[in-house]
Order: sequence, then C-alpha cells, then structure tokens
Amino acid sequence: MRLGLLVSGGLGEDILKKISEIHEIVFVFTDKHSLEIREYVNQHSIPNFIGNPRNSRTAEFVKDKSIDVLVSVNYLYIIDSQLIGLPIKLAFNIHGSLLPKYRGRTPHVWAIINNESETGITAHVINEGCDTGPILDQMLVRIEPNDTGNMVLGKYKNCYFPLVKDVLAKIESGSYELTQQDDSLATYFGKRTPEDGQINWNWQKERIRNWVRAQAFPYPGAFSYIQGQKIIIDELVFVERGFHSEQPNGQILSVDPILVKTPNGVVQLKQVRSFDRTIHLGDILN
Repeated sequence: MRLGLLVSGGLGEDILKKISEIHEIVFVFTDKHSLEIREYVNQHSIPNFIGNPRNSRTAEFVKDKSIDVLVSVNYLYIIDSQLIGLPIKLAFNIHGSLLPKYRGRTPHVWAIINNESETGITAHVINEGCDTGPILDQMLVRIEPNDTGNMVLGKYKNCYFPLVKDVLAKIESGSYELTQQDDSLATYFGKRTPEDGQINWNWQKERIRNWVRAQAFPYPGAFSYIQGQKIIIDELVFVERGFHSEQPNGQILSVDPILVKTPNGVVQLKQVRSFDRTIHLGDILN
C-alpha cells in the first residue's frame, strides 16, 4: 500500500525504517528535532514536511500526493481535517494507553504516577477529537513495581511495529473491525513539562515513589528544593524508621543515608543527581 507517515522521535524512526521495507512511503511528516528521521528521509529521497501542519500549511505539499493509509506514530502535532481526509482507506494513530483511558499526552508517565499495574498501546482511527476515534486494535503492557517511565517506553517500542504491521495487513485485506470508544470511561491527562516534576511532600509515600520512578533518568526527573537549590531524585525507596507526626513533611531525618519524612512513612533518597550543597539534619525539602 501507499502510505503517508506522521512520525517523531525514536519510536517514529523505528516504525519508518521497518514499515518502509513492506509498504511504499509516499511522504513523511516530522518535527525539526527528529534528526534521525530527517536524515533517513533525505538519504532515501522521501518527500517530507518539517514542522506544524495545522492551518492548511501542508495544502501545497499534499495536493498531488495519493495515499491509501495515513499512519501517525509518536507525532508531536495535532493534524487538521485536510490531512485526516487525505487517505483513500483510513487514517490511524498509535496512542500509548489502553483507550479510552489516558487520552492526552505522556499517558505512560501518568499511568505510573497513578499506580497502574498495566497500560498498553491502541491503534485508533484519527478524527478531529483528542484520541477519541474508533479503536482498531490494542496491545496490553504490564507495569512492574520498579518500572520507570523510560522502561515502559522501551516495552512500547517492542509492541509498536507488530501492531502497526498487523493493522495495515487488516486494512489492506478489508478485514479490520472498528470498536467505538465508550466516552463515559474516558480519562484525560494533559501535557507535562520538566517544571511539573516538583514533589509535594504532603503526598502519601506511595504517590511520591510513583512520581519519582515515572520521571526518572533519562527523563527530566522529579525534584525538590533544599536550601534554595534544586535536587533531582531518580530513585526512592521505603524504609522502616520511626517519626513524630508533628514533624514537617519533607524533613531530613538522616543524612547518610538521606531519609525524609512523609505523612505515612519514611523514604530514602537512594539515587539523586549531582548536587553541590551539604545536606543537614533537620533541613526541609519543599
């Protein structure tokens, strides 16, 4: 089949390279920061559009291009009706959750934060809503107790190509089925930025731990401030240690190892990034 691909980042690059061995790639849309994708399309002389496609910016680019299917994988931008209606057969996207749960951005990070034990990826028809189109297929992915956001993304990478390949085969044969999403079960989570990673030490220790592992290296990281300086925490574990309920949450109870009081227990900061201040007993993280 003749495909148009909307792809960004490592996941998008992997799909581009593998799908191009099976189907004809008519064009690729990506962003300026996806350098490996840009290099690949230029090396293989694949027509490409770099940047935000909204507001009919792509009208001239696509006017003479005919495709059977439009595939979106990890693409950074929302697309408009002009692109959605371009393919002869179907336009579909791979979303990093088990829709209708976790619509929106960085769903695997939110799933860890919310203590989910499973997530997954969904192939769904692209419409003008946000992850609201009918479902073509899904694959479940387990979240283990110590998985970080990056670890879950690694599991996704092993699932994306098999799902895309299978969905394309069903579209080509006309054997695909559509399942409407139940909007009453939908949840939505917004875009995250590095500045959103600050820890609230009034949270229960379980949420703090999930917050940390969801954003651990190589992600920007969960953080707090001590003596006015940011401290980024990549691993946090529970420890058996007494405390007084009137002690402030976030108080340092031990320096070596670094132990911190929370409302329902004490945690150890097991792994922190480079930090050039001396931590003192009684300091408060905030």
